[in-house]
Amino acid sequence: MRLASSLLLVFFFIGFGFSQQNPDNLKKEQRKLEKKISQTKSLLKKVQANSNNSLHEVRLLDHQIKSREALVRVFDSQVKMAEIKILQKKNDVSRLKKRLVRLKDQYRKMLRFAYKKRNNTGRLMFLLSANTYQEAVRRNSYLKKVAHLQRRQVDLIKQHQSLIEREIAQINTEKTEKELTLYEKKAEKEKIEADKQQKEKSYSKLKKEEEKLLVQLKEEEKKRKKIEGQIQSAILAEARKEEQRRKEKEKANVKASTPTEANKTSTNTSTPTYKPETLSSEGTVAGKNFESNKGGLPSPVSNGTITSRFGKNAHPTLKDVYENNNGIDISCSAGSSVRAVYEGEVSSVFGIAGAGKVVIIKHGNYRSVYSNLSAVSVSVGQKVSSKQSIGTLITEGNISTLHFEIHSVSGINTTPLNPSVWLSR
Repeated sequence: MRLASSLLLVFFFIGFGFSQQNPDNLKKEQRKLEKKISQTKSLLKKVQANSNNSLHEVRLLDHQIKSREALVRVFDSQVKMAEIKILQKKNDVSRLKKRLVRLKDQYRKMLRFAYKKRNNTGRLMFLLSANTYQEAVRRNSYLKKVAHLQRRQVDLIKQHQSLIEREIAQINTEKTEKELTLYEKKAEKEKIEADKQQKEKSYSKLKKEEEKLLVQLKEEEKKRKKIEGQIQSAILAEARKEEQRRKEKEKANVKASTPTEANKTSTNTSTPTYKPETLSSEGTVAGKNFESNKGGLPSPVSNGTITSRFGKNAHPTLKDVYENNNGIDISCSAGSSVRAVYEGEVSSVFGIAGAGKVVIIKHGNYRSVYSNLSAVSVSVGQKVSSKQSIGTLITEGNISTLHFEIHSVSGINTTPLNPSVWLSR
């Protein structure tokens, strides 16, 4: 028992971080990762069918490997939790068995005592031999209590036997689940190795075309900067118009409140200073509503995989080459529909030569930006709802890629934010 307790303590400290997680949460995380892997796998098949998409294949494989590694970590947590539960159940069975031995021993002593104290004349004669009626009632009550105690002891013994059987069945269930998880973990590790080998093949192919890739990368960087420049210009132009409208409104308010010559007093009237970051009450509410949904916004495409993250990204094959991203790139099925991540007003729609169309949606002092669209189904000034379709993506090979950004706007200043932390996992 002491050894079992020591082992349980060791397992507790080893698996402490894992045991903090609810088994249901681990299952939920497993399902999410399996869904991501399935989506990426589907995209990989489409990419691999086109020999010109090796770079995209490397990016998708890299994402696939990371998702599989995360899934293996989830399996590790599940195995450790199963081991802890099995050890706990074994301790419970041991405790119940000892308790059962004590109960049986007590029952045996009880029966022995009852046998020794039995009356040869039997129960009826034992009652009839009482000197008074009250004594007969007491004797009857005593016999009932003894019988009740015996039945209770039998029930306790049966209950403990049932509990032991249930705990042993749960141990067997946990062992089966653990074995299945270990099998899944092994299978996933084999798939990781297969993905790494495939990535290495695609990597080798791309290394041979390094010069071509550098030219392609420069073209993509030009296109990206052009898109970013036009997005910034569109947001800035909109902010300036908003500022102009506010200034005109303030002038009108000041003029309306200026006293006439007839009723001027010696009181000085000061003109309020304009603050560009000040929003209308409607805009403030919209911004706060958008902000309160941080981490819970739906994906702008129903089934997609992030292939380029926010900020500085190392090129998958070119050494010491980095790409700067003001948003994220999401690869998805060819010609996928794009949807608004939150309700708002379409503030800009414009096209960029060689880079498709761009839609910007205003959410108070925030903007969501959708680029690389082939067709747009909304117009400037139109109100849109969350998950409403706003257009479809350009098809590149057998897949499409959405470039998605989120910006915070303060007056005429705009700051790109990491969309990944705003979208639900």
